[in-house]
Amino acid sequence: MDFLVGTFNSSFIYTLRFVPPTQGAQSSLNVLARSPAIGSHSWLTLSRSKRILYATAWTDPPSVAAYSIPESRSEPLELINSKQTKARSGYVCCSETHVYSAGGPTGEVYSINEDGGLGGLVQELSFVEDETKQATGENVPHGDFGGLRHGAHSADLSQDGKSLYVADIGRNCVWAYNINASKRDSQKPHLTLGSKHISPRPTDGPRHTTPHPNGKYLYSLQEHSSMVDSFSISPNGTSLRHDKGVKVIPEDKDPKEYWADEVRLSNENGAEPRYLYASTRGLMPMTKGYVAAFKIFTSGEIAEEKPRAIFETPTSGGWANAVEPAPAQANLADVEYLALTDSEEGWVFILSFNGHRFREEARLRLLGDDGSHQGTATAVWL
Repeated sequence: MDFLVGTFNSSFIYTLRFVPPTQGAQSSLNVLARSPAIGSHSWLTLSRSKRILYATAWTDPPSVAAYSIPESRSEPLELINSKQTKARSGYVCCSETHVYSAGGPTGEVYSINEDGGLGGLVQELSFVEDETKQATGENVPHGDFGGLRHGAHSADLSQDGKSLYVADIGRNCVWAYNINASKRDSQKPHLTLGSKHISPRPTDGPRHTTPHPNGKYLYSLQEHSSMVDSFSISPNGTSLRHDKGVKVIPEDKDPKEYWADEVRLSNENGAEPRYLYASTRGLMPMTKGYVAAFKIFTSGEIAEEKPRAIFETPTSGGWANAVEPAPAQANLADVEYLALTDSEEGWVFILSFNGHRFREEARLRLLGDDGSHQGTATAVWL
């Protein structure tokens, strides 16, 4: 079970291997390779073939990058190329033909070359009418991250590749775009705005979304309120209707002490996801973060008002506490594995979930050559 991890504060990408516990041996988590990178990579995504890695790059000027993944996991990744973005990118996703980036006031669409590298700029998006009035985070803990704390923060494709959803903390909304995949209609933009869906609460701050594979539901994680909201998606793929909101921190905790991070669905072997996972970070180091699990119906509706399990993370999570479920084939029996990243102290954790409770299975601290911790950001499973 191998996966890649990017960092907030180093020019490296790590390849890690997790070996689940067996009857005769404990689990293990080790570094297979450390690949030189063009900058800090806060977000990673894989091509459908898992042979190409696309990443946000906190370079100057900001950019997104493409790397080839060698067959031997102990070998380093190789940079294919990079493309400049107008603002710092917080998130990338990809189809077989395009890479989508979103960050702060703007976003980009790039074509994909035959070698998997980034091609030409297909379209640039603006999420503010006047970019000079983009909100800043001068007076908020941890700063503004180049506009990411008060702007667009993610971009996710629908399962059928016909819609793109952009969560925007600053505009308190989810932008839903129709994708023009036709090669015949070259005059039509690749993306056209279908709707701007304002979040249910004025203090939400949508950070990340994830769509259900059946295309009928979209889940939005709210950074400021530590809620996850489910929305039913109309047949046109871009009209959203609020269905339910659930809290991802314990009832006695104040959302003002947290900033939620991630929402993901469990991976199943040929079946619909059974669980929704959400994570939140402590806003200050003394406040621990949480990972919560909710049962979902096969239809996509959230089945529970409260988490069926909640796990207090060993640290606040720093800028991360990003949770990423392992592929279905990696899960054993009724146990699912999840990678959890921590930038406060540089840990990568592996959690297991058996449908009732979480358990820490393994941990590994990533350190630089000088002994300083690597601010682990996000993980993607190979």
